Amino acid sequence: MTSDHEIRVCVPLNERSFSALTAAANSARGVADIVEFRLDGLDEDELSNTKINDLVRAIQKPVILTYRPEEQGGYRSLTIQERMSFWQENFKSDAAFFDLELDLVKKLVNLDAENQPDWSRVICSHHDFKGPVPNLERIYEELAFTPARILKIAVTATDVVDCIEVFKLNERARREDRELIAIAMGDAGVTTRVLGPSFGSFLTYGALKPETGTAPGQLTTEDLKSVYRIHEIDTESMITGLVGKPVMHSVSPHMHNAAFQSVNINGVYLALEVRNVEQFFRRMVHPRTRELNWNLRGLSVTAPHKVEVMNYLDWIDPRAKEIGAVNTIVLENEQLLGYNTDCEGLVEPLLKRVGALDGARVAIIGAGGAANAAVYALREQKAEVTLYARDESKGRILAERFSILYEASLNANFAGMDVVINTTPLGSSGEHVNETPATSEQLRGSRLVYDLVYNPTETLLLREARNAGCETLGGLEMLVAQARQQFKIWTQTSVSSELMYNAATRVLGPSTSST
Repeated sequence: MTSDHEIRVCVPLNERSFSALTAAANSARGVADIVEFRLDGLDEDELSNTKINDLVRAIQKPVILTYRPEEQGGYRSLTIQERMSFWQENFKSDAAFFDLELDLVKKLVNLDAENQPDWSRVICSHHDFKGPVPNLERIYEELAFTPARILKIAVTATDVVDCIEVFKLNERARREDRELIAIAMGDAGVTTRVLGPSFGSFLTYGALKPETGTAPGQLTTEDLKSVYRIHEIDTESMITGLVGKPVMHSVSPHMHNAAFQSVNINGVYLALEVRNVEQFFRRMVHPRTRELNWNLRGLSVTAPHKVEVMNYLDWIDPRAKEIGAVNTIVLENEQLLGYNTDCEGLVEPLLKRVGALDGARVAIIGAGGAANAAVYALREQKAEVTLYARDESKGRILAERFSILYEASLNANFAGMDVVINTTPLGSSGEHVNETPATSEQLRGSRLVYDLVYNPTETLLLREARNAGCETLGGLEMLVAQARQQFKIWTQTSVSSELMYNAATRVLGPSTSST
């Protein structure tokens, strides 16, 4: 491993009562490198300096004390004088660090020496929840001008490219031998939370539980340590990730990171929330133009970017070209190479269930990107394919392109079909969860219903199919099959389906979708 500094995970604790804070601290001590007490979360009558300091001593971990005003992301409205008074009492604490906001530090430096904190224990911080900040360098310089030992900047990212400036700050601080915590908050900023320490960030924050996070985009300590293996990431780690929007719901990081661990490859897989595809490829991906010094080696691509990414690749596999979509990118010899593993991913579990598809009657519901791959894959297997779509224009274009039949999906009857495949998002977790592209009445008389939706593992369509007496196959099998192909393309190493499947079901729960 190449690392010249310690990787630290700080668990922030925000509780209303001192008894709850004590219980949380006892839980955190087993997983944290550092613990933060968010004292602004405590009820006023619970703010006992003596009790807090007793707890600081008892947990036997370095502790950060924080008393944040609401305009900087805190939990109570505080005047500058109230904050000054609080800290004058608590600077006597045995805590390792005090997190003080920049405006407060500017007041403290003007006090007599005996009323100032021990600056070697101060983290001088700035938080911005409004969005990307264009002047991070100026903020960094303002923080660096203070006598604080550690600087902290937390800003909000709306696109993963917003993380570039945060990583650049870490690199600058490293060059200048300054200790810095630099974080981009929000789903688009998760990359800085995972990779930050390997870029030199003094620490990263991990919640004790999913519901106890203290900032947007904060992962749990358990995920940081067991899924991302943050203490093993270094500058030589092979970086891969999922490109899409949204992506934080995805189980792909769990599957691919489990794969890296199982074959002992120094690699990590991230969720990369991308709005602007052109900027992402120019500024973060392509070796000839990227601004980030990272060992990026491969990407998965999901909705809505599978078609647009093709514009930025140096070479595209003929099969992916014909499908008209790329879901896998590998960086090789400063070239970006595009593939589509959805075809094999879709067919592999289907062949295991029904055997040969030559001559099988297959209904495909939908006319989007997944339908393109499904039609191509089934045509390769010499199946007789009929496309069913609500959007007649898109449906007819796709059907004509592949010389297959088209039918309107509304009130369609699937009796006599060997396989019915749903490629639409209907039934997926979120706004579509209570929707289905077909009812039991429509499905009666078909043999097997294959739903490409994998979250939830049990969809309304699959329940309707079983009510109609059909066999069922869920989308998790396809997700695993295409992910295994991606991993092999990036690493030239195979992993088992069972490994990835188990990693996914640990998040989604056991699957009952395949019968």
